[in-house]
Amino acid sequence: MLNRPVRFLRMFMLALTVVILAVALAGYLAWPFALVALAAAGGVAAILSYALLQGDRAVRYRVLEQQARDERQRRERDKDLFRAQEEHAQRYREWQESKERHDRQLTWYAVAVPDELDRIDVAGGTLPGWSALVTLLGATRLYSGGHLTVLDLSEGAIAKDLIELARKGGDDPLVWVLPVDLPRLDLGATLKPEAFADVLAHVVSVSEEQRSTRDLSFDNAILERVLEVLGENATISQVTAALRALAQVGDPRDDLRFGLITATQLERIGTLFGRGVSDRVVIERAWALESQLRKLETLGTQAVRLPPARLRVVSMDRQAGVFGNRVLGTYVATALTHILRQSPSSDRPWYHTIIVAGADKLRGDVLDRLMDACETSRTGLVLTYRSLTPTVRERLGRGHAAVAFMRLGNAEDARVASEHVGTEHRLELAQLTETISESLPGLDGGYTSTISQVEEDREERDGDHADLAEDITESTEWGRTADKISEKERVLQRSREFLVEPHQLQQLPTTSVIVTDATADGRRVRLADANPAILTFPKTTLGELEDVREAVLSLNPQAVDGNGEPPPNLGPPPPRLDWRKGRQ
Repeated sequence: MLNRPVRFLRMFMLALTVVILAVALAGYLAWPFALVALAAAGGVAAILSYALLQGDRAVRYRVLEQQARDERQRRERDKDLFRAQEEHAQRYREWQESKERHDRQLTWYAVAVPDELDRIDVAGGTLPGWSALVTLLGATRLYSGGHLTVLDLSEGAIAKDLIELARKGGDDPLVWVLPVDLPRLDLGATLKPEAFADVLAHVVSVSEEQRSTRDLSFDNAILERVLEVLGENATISQVTAALRALAQVGDPRDDLRFGLITATQLERIGTLFGRGVSDRVVIERAWALESQLRKLETLGTQAVRLPPARLRVVSMDRQAGVFGNRVLGTYVATALTHILRQSPSSDRPWYHTIIVAGADKLRGDVLDRLMDACETSRTGLVLTYRSLTPTVRERLGRGHAAVAFMRLGNAEDARVASEHVGTEHRLELAQLTETISESLPGLDGGYTSTISQVEEDREERDGDHADLAEDITESTEWGRTADKISEKERVLQRSREFLVEPHQLQQLPTTSVIVTDATADGRRVRLADANPAILTFPKTTLGELEDVREAVLSLNPQAVDGNGEPPPNLGPPPPRLDWRKGRQ
């Protein structure tokens, strides 16, 4: 179309050439003039023809160029379509593999105890098993908005994974490692003199299991009178200085020089009790009180202002003496009891939960008082016992409590546990529980104190976007181990059944827990796995089996498989791809 004027002009010049030639042949035009005219017209026509030829060549080149571009674009579209087909096929294969793995896995349901229960008694178990149990209980409490206090008397750092998990979830746990952090521990600093005397009297009785209530009241009377002399806000160091003066131990001038007591207080202490036969009894008890309370002399001397924390851990240093740790543990438990007694009852049961690991190291009366205080304040209490001593047997499941049994190495303890549960119960154990228990290494290291690193003006972390499953996988050894093992098909199937017999209780996997509690229909016995990594599995729900089954049946009576379990819902496969259009 662009060359159309040129074509018309060429045709005109060619026609003019023919006309000139005809006129010349007819004799109307002289040949010299005709030849000049023919040369001019033919030359112009030739030039125009060459221009048209060049234009045609340019058009053909552009057409070929456009065809090459079209071919390249077609090949690119084919490549994109091929990649999309490969990607879709890969996604579909992954979905099929995931579905097959999902279908092969067991469905895990929660084992929950009623909110009306006041306590959970855990008998038996190893340190790794306790670590798993504490991590599981703590994670469900913290990630549901609750508060948790762990008193670790096991000296095994069983809450270490829970601390890392809490940090991962956005919390800043507070960790006291006693006796190193004893100067920064202000627990019991606000107690009244009567309550403070009661706490100290129970601390002194930690090494005297056979002491009667009368002996405790005698010690309590001595301490109350000493505190009356010292006045309110008396420290442990002042109390031990007064007891030394009462017991006539050492030189009281040293305590006067250090300002622990005054001359007036020293004079009053000397006249607290009468002279005579009873004087010797008072001196002996004052000496005994001073010898044990001196382990608490540094208590609260360097108290720091602490920010609020939803997780608090108080532990005993394994490098410290055994007796000293028992004294410290008794003090913390008794002081915590008095604080709970002064606290109002909570509107939400188990909103604040206390876990005492190694509770068999506490005296029976200390445990009784702690149980009563938690019950009246509606504070959840979990007590773990390494062995079933006579003191533990008397209190196991007493009151409104659930009882859980873990591995019991002692044959007599296993016999008592089997009688408590009932040997007629048949329980089913998953192979995954046994496999992970065998592959997990023991606990390493200890706690790292956070009290000395606390800053008053530190920023609060934002834990609103915490992912419990991801945090367990990244921050706990349980999650990392289970993530590797659970991929194997052989550990995802049911394993074996067993009866609750003594030799079976001695061979329980590390994380297995037999939970028993009383219901209106009788005692209920269930086998649970305390491994926190189970919360990361795709077929795990925090609902109980009975509740999930009832909910599914209420929506669709046919939506329960042959095993009585709701079918899994993995989601639809990837959408099919239109191979012709390259669109999904």
